[in-house]
Amino acid sequence: MPPSPLGRPLDDWFVRFPLLRGLVGLEPTTWFNPALSPAVEALGDVGLTASDIEDAAARLRRFAPYLADAFGETRRSAGIIESPLVAIPETQGRLARHYGAELPGRLWAKLDSELPISGSIKARGGIHEVLQYAEEVAVEAGVLTTAGDYRTLASPDARALFARHEVAVGSTGNLGLSIGIMAATLGFRASVHMSADARAWKKDLLRARGVRVVEHAGDYSAAVASGRAEASGDPRTHFVDDENSVSLFLGYAVAARRLAGQLAALDVAVDADQPLFVYLPCGVGGGPGGVAFGLKTVFGDAVHCVFAEPTHAPCMLLGVLTGEHDRVSVQDFGIDNVTAADGLAVGRPSGFVGRRLRRLISGFYTETDEEFFRLIALLHEADGIAVEPSAAAGLPGPWRVLANREFRTRCGLDDDRLARATHLAWFTGGSMVPRPEMDADLARGAALLAGSAGTAAPETPA
Repeated sequence: MPPSPLGRPLDDWFVRFPLLRGLVGLEPTTWFNPALSPAVEALGDVGLTASDIEDAAARLRRFAPYLADAFGETRRSAGIIESPLVAIPETQGRLARHYGAELPGRLWAKLDSELPISGSIKARGGIHEVLQYAEEVAVEAGVLTTAGDYRTLASPDARALFARHEVAVGSTGNLGLSIGIMAATLGFRASVHMSADARAWKKDLLRARGVRVVEHAGDYSAAVASGRAEASGDPRTHFVDDENSVSLFLGYAVAARRLAGQLAALDVAVDADQPLFVYLPCGVGGGPGGVAFGLKTVFGDAVHCVFAEPTHAPCMLLGVLTGEHDRVSVQDFGIDNVTAADGLAVGRPSGFVGRRLRRLISGFYTETDEEFFRLIALLHEADGIAVEPSAAAGLPGPWRVLANREFRTRCGLDDDRLARATHLAWFTGGSMVPRPEMDADLARGAALLAGSAGTAAPETPA
């Protein structure tokens, strides 16, 4: 029987949203958001402010001495969890040949693939939420004051306190790593509910850290639902809700302030005549949504945030395009949600993010798994950077912008502005991937790259 999302036949959906036909057909698709609005207006939709981001940043600063002691890889940054910003000129040249078009401006990469502790963007929001919970528990018990030395959280008394509490999460993999590693290090009991598409090495790593891993036959949404149900009713279990968490969202948003400092240090200006385009791989939407919110509070209309998803899991595009958000899933439309980009294998988007950021996100696009593999090989050959397939989702983005004249005209992005533009692909994970697995992925990508060239997306109506 053909799918009937929300009780309406697919053909009715196709009439109302013609773009859906290609999306359901698993074709690489681009959609620039006609509801994009001036930041000064649309930021009010979020219900949070720049001061909320500063609160999260201040919490991370308070924990920095503890983190520097607990994780040796953070000592050289004095306990601040941050990633490099680098230009990738060789990749830019290779991509120009791959897609058959030169890119005006310069292409950069934000290497969240190299973030300390858990090696992905989830080290931002995930670790922030665990730290916020630890702070609340410790302050309430009188073990800590917010003006005190957070290194006391490594004391036997603090660890005994945390051992009476549990932190739980549902995850496709990377969020589970950040939550599990941080919670277990503090001394919490930690449970991670993993969906069927999570990589085995991520489960093994968590178990080695003393984390309870609960495997589910279903997808991400099933793992989240199970974790939420198990945690409910236990006042000493904190469930990290990736779909709706403000704490996660604000932890991701801190990245924008850090990025602004990095750009300034490199003399990269961002303003109306020198726009910034940021391409963010998207799963449920919390990570890219938080980063996008932070970027808009810093750069306003000078930054364009574009979300990238697999063709088999375009949940956020589907939700925002139709306006139904978390009321629909990709499975409702007959899309299988099966992708090698495991961090993006999400069938139902965050309604929290979709509704609050619907006027702040410039656009969305989807790409195939095969292209993700080609891109990780191209990136590694060109600039020596190794990332997991989902992290490469941002690389086609600049060429999707180039291919859409309507969007560029609507936003006043003439040739002069494009020539001065900064394009930034956010690499969301990769450094913790075991070497044999990374080598296999790169070999697969190299074989695909040798066999065919990429193509820029065709002009897509808004």
